[in-house]
Amino acid sequence: MSPPVAATDLDAIPARPAAETPFIEQGSVEFRLTTIALFCAGLATFTLLYCAQPLLPVFSREFGISAANASLSISLPSIALAFGTLISSSLSEAWGRKPLMLAAVFSSAALTLASAFAPNWESFLVLRTLQGLALSGLPAAAMAYLAEEVHPRSIGLAMGTYISGNALGGMAGRVGSGMLSDVLSWHASMGLMGAIGLVSALVFWRSLRPSRHFRPRPLNMRVLGQGFMTHLREPGLLVLFLEGIALMGSFVTIYNYIGYRLISLEASPVMVGLVYTTYLIGIASSTVIGSLSDRLGRPRLFWIMVSVIIAGLLVSLHHSLPGAVLGLAIITFGFFGAHSIASAWVGRRAIRAKGQASSLYLFCCYAGSSVVGSAGGWMLAAWDWEGVVALVGGCMLVALAGGLWLSKLKPVAQPGM
Repeated sequence: MSPPVAATDLDAIPARPAAETPFIEQGSVEFRLTTIALFCAGLATFTLLYCAQPLLPVFSREFGISAANASLSISLPSIALAFGTLISSSLSEAWGRKPLMLAAVFSSAALTLASAFAPNWESFLVLRTLQGLALSGLPAAAMAYLAEEVHPRSIGLAMGTYISGNALGGMAGRVGSGMLSDVLSWHASMGLMGAIGLVSALVFWRSLRPSRHFRPRPLNMRVLGQGFMTHLREPGLLVLFLEGIALMGSFVTIYNYIGYRLISLEASPVMVGLVYTTYLIGIASSTVIGSLSDRLGRPRLFWIMVSVIIAGLLVSLHHSLPGAVLGLAIITFGFFGAHSIASAWVGRRAIRAKGQASSLYLFCCYAGSSVVGSAGGWMLAAWDWEGVVALVGGCMLVALAGGLWLSKLKPVAQPGM
């Protein structure tokens, strides 16, 4: 039996007709608080997910395990996050956006704190996997919340700010835990990352208003299945899901193997570690491009951002350390701009069950990062960095074709707008 929706849950109270309920618009206090809340949520999500990545050599030494075994601390929570988004999106349709997001950020922070005290490798992996599953409640619900609550002319900036939090979290988790591990134990490093997640969760809780346009749907498996199939039959959404595979798969592939490129160009280990600070460029890109897309149109800017990625790939082929770093910076700028546009686009094309639409897009993103990321390793082994560039360049040509096709579709009319 599906759990009942509590009558006291503000997110579960049926909203007034959309015409009577104002949307959140840029310039208002509510907009500022909403962007702060979602920025902190994105920061917490990717800080907690990737904070273990720089600690892999430490895990190998402490637990006496191989590098492949140590990498499970990243791959297992990522897999759990990918599949969890499909389940969490359905829960958000029944229980509400804010309650699910709150549960996600608080429980994932708590699990990170608990993992700092894991007595052995097996228990640490279990906690990390549960953490990935817990985190899955946030991304799909966050995208759906913004699509429902923020006015269409402001959603690009709001989504861009949320994704900039993702970028900062991805950088902070990697650079922060890596630097802390030089002076503290991995236990202390994980504990401090969990504390950062907990503070972010508190800010999120206090800043985000309850949903006003959300209407709960019962947890009926047949109806939920129909919702997924409806999205998969919508041509525009289907192409956007493909864009998620191409974009995230390419981005993760570049960052997976850029270290090998830098080492081949005689970069020091410190330089390889600091390369993650290029995520700062993504913070600016996602916010600025997200805002511009509201005024200039998503199709035009999407094409430009994918073209920027291709330009960065070409620059990275220059056989010099500055060329590799500059190319990575350009790719990062283009990716976060394109990703913020595509994320907002999904919310605008989904008429109903927006959480499910968002979860399908995110699932495709994480699936792409796994499949294309693995293929990138084969290309690197066979043709060095040129093989990686060829693979990612092919993905970008697919993204360009999809963007052209999307630009020819008519916008979907949203209820009450």
